[in-house]
Formats: sequence, structure tokens, C-alpha cells
Amino acid sequence: MNTNPIAENSSQLASALPALDWITDSLKVSRLSQDFSWFSPVLKQALQGKRGDIAVRPRTEAEIAQVVAHCARSGVPITLRGSGTGNYGQSTPLHGGLILDLSGYNSLCWVHGSVGRAQAGIRLADFDQLAREQGQELRWLPSTYRSATLGGLFGGGFGGAGSITYGPLASAGNVLAARVMTVEAEPRILELRGADAMRLHHTYGTTGIVLELEVALADATNWTECIATFTDFDEALGFAQQLGNAPGIRKKELSLMAAPVPAYFTSLAEHLPPGCHAVIALVAPEAEEAMQLLLERHGGTLSYCERGRWSSQPAAGYKSLIEYCWNHTTLHALKLDRELTYLQTGYNPARFGEQLKALRSELGDEVLFHLEFLRTKEGQFNCSGLELVRFSSAERLNAIMDIYRKHGVQINNPHVYVVEDGKANNQLDPALLQTKADLDPLNLLNPGKLRSAALPACIPAD
Repeated sequence: MNTNPIAENSSQLASALPALDWITDSLKVSRLSQDFSWFSPVLKQALQGKRGDIAVRPRTEAEIAQVVAHCARSGVPITLRGSGTGNYGQSTPLHGGLILDLSGYNSLCWVHGSVGRAQAGIRLADFDQLAREQGQELRWLPSTYRSATLGGLFGGGFGGAGSITYGPLASAGNVLAARVMTVEAEPRILELRGADAMRLHHTYGTTGIVLELEVALADATNWTECIATFTDFDEALGFAQQLGNAPGIRKKELSLMAAPVPAYFTSLAEHLPPGCHAVIALVAPEAEEAMQLLLERHGGTLSYCERGRWSSQPAAGYKSLIEYCWNHTTLHALKLDRELTYLQTGYNPARFGEQLKALRSELGDEVLFHLEFLRTKEGQFNCSGLELVRFSSAERLNAIMDIYRKHGVQINNPHVYVVEDGKANNQLDPALLQTKADLDPLNLLNPGKLRSAALPACIPAD
């Protein structure tokens, strides 16, 4: 009779550590083995049936160390999980094993001036609210901030709202340090700072276990949320460019939804005339008048303006406009049309207007344009696309991505689950692999997601 050593060894973890919060129910483990990779029909098919064997929700560093030590000794792969809001199958084990759910490890450590530290499982909305009580706020919030965790954002995210001012998470000065645990029979605790800490960023939990993150904060602001509508795409783009470039206007979010994308925001229908292009912006209260002047120059209409209600934990029934941006745009569209999927694109800061014009002309209504404006890691004003695509086949999807590349637009492929094939574009820093070797010498962390690392000995060779 064939046996599965990983499944057998995984099942023994609960009896070895009975005091921990174990999840063994098959349906619950399957749910914890999934994220939002179903946004991609390619990933949905590729990851179908992949799941862990058991899950655990530790609440202290000591409990995490106990679990990790047992996995290292018995050869059980470990897949880290926050709240499962990722899009690339980061939370889906390829070879079974343990789901290490860190959502219970979620305390604020401290806020000192404009710096804060928290455990990896803290929800971003909670971290932001606790920082606001001390006059600070998180520099960036993904659209999933109500449920996304700090460690999850660091392990597989970009940044989100706030990137218009501070750039992505990877920009120097945003993440200051990480407290990490090694995967060994006797786990070690290390403090990594600066560039050393960033070698664990956006690696899907393959390089080390992040316990805490220390991040730079910003002065808390009661943001004004606005929607501006336009009948002409070029005017909408011109307005977004001028608003994004205006150094005197403090901003949290700036995005452009070309028609027909706004039609998918059914709960905002009264503020979005049929066929309109829409710009969503969160600006500081003192900037509203300056924004209005720019809007008048471009023939736009301020169709929605909510003042004084901003909160990272809003009252029941209130949804921030951030929750219509970034990949929440994709989610709203998929609720109405499951034949859609999406891209992640990076334009050229010097000529994104030219690139957009050419792509809109060549691709017609097969691609629906959604742009997020931001600062690059180097500080340049630019836009990143989260375009919606009318999916017909994987072959056509790849052809569309090649069209983007032909026009000089970078593709951060969201239809793959291997680190090197996605945002990294096969340009891995050799120091990252050394970090992986130092922190996970047995290669047990999320095996199969980092091609450059060998599969662990517990996984039979094909």
C-alpha cells in the first residue's frame, strides 16, 4: 500500500503539541489552503486540488517555535498564511504539509514617533487604527486592508493606497526591520534591518518566517474621498497626471478607471454617469480647493466628495473608495462578469501616455483600462495597470502580454505561482538565495514556489 510520509508526519503534529490551536477538519484546511488566485483562470486550473494536510494557528512566538521545530525534525513542509487575500496562490501548498496560520499572532508591539512595530498577523486596519491613536498612520494600505495582515502584505503584496506618495512597500525607508525565525530543529531568532530584511519581501514566504515588522509611519490625516468623472479619456488622464504630480497636494490614493470599468461599481452608480471615465482620489482636506481648480481645467465633474469620515475601521455599511481601487476593482468586476481576468503592468514613467494611447488603439474593447498612479522605487511619478481582460484562452492572454511588452510595458505576470516567473521576472538577487539558505536550510518553506531552491528531501523526486 502506498503511503504519503508528509501527510502521515503532518497528522502526528497535533498529538505531539496538543495544547495548540489545530485545524484538522478537511473543509477548513482546504479553505485555509486557498487565496484569491481564482482571479486567474490559469491559476485556478493549475492549483486545483492542491491543499495542506493540517493547519495550526499559534498565538505566541514560543508556539511558533514549537511547531517549526517539529516540522524541521519530521520533514513537514510549511506554508505561511495571513488572511489569504493574496492573488498568486501564495497560501496554496503544492506538496501538502502544514498551513502555519499567523493570523492569531497579531499584537501591536509599539509606536514610537513615526515608527511602528507589530506582529506579522496583525490586520492592517487594526495597525492603522492603533497608530492613529498616537497621531500616526500606515503609509500604505492595500484595498484589502480590512482583512489583510502585515506579514501577508510584506510576503506577497505591493503597497496600495499611499504608494502615490511613498512608492511601493519595497521603496527604501518604508520597511525598516524584520524579526525572523529560522526553520531548524532548534529555531533561531534573528533581527534583520534595511536591505537584509527586504530579501524576504514578495517571496511568498519561501525565504524565512517573518514574526514582526518595523515600518515607517506618516502623520495621521482625515482624508477626503473624491470621484471625478469625465466624458473624454485624455482629459481624465491629464487631470490624473497633474494631480499626481502636484507636490503641494497631499494624496493617499489616485486611480483612473476608463469606461466601461466604472459600470462595475454598482453601489456607486448614482455618482457614475453611464459611459464615464472616473478618477478616484483621496486628498488631504486642505487640498480640495487646489484639486477643484485642476478638475475645472480638464472639464471634469466632482460627482462625489466625502469629507470627515475617513477611518481604517469605518462604521457598518460605509465602504472607503480605496475598496474600489487596486485589485478590489477586479473583484467588483468579477462579481458581475466571471469571464474577466486581469493583468499587472508597469508603464514607462517618461512615456506612459504614449504607451496607453497605442495599447488602447491596438487592443480595443478586449482590455479595460484601470490605472493606479504611484511613485516608483526611484521616486518617479508613474502609473501601474491592473487592466481587466476579456479572457478567451491562456494562449490569447499570453499574446496580449506580449503586445504590452512590445510597447515597452513591463508585465508582472499574475497568472503564475513561481516567484521567478512573476514580479521578479527571473531577476533574483543572489543574496536572496543566500538568505533562503541561511533561514531555511532544509527548504521546507512553501516548496515549489521558488524554482531556484531545491525541493526538500521529504518530497519524492518525479
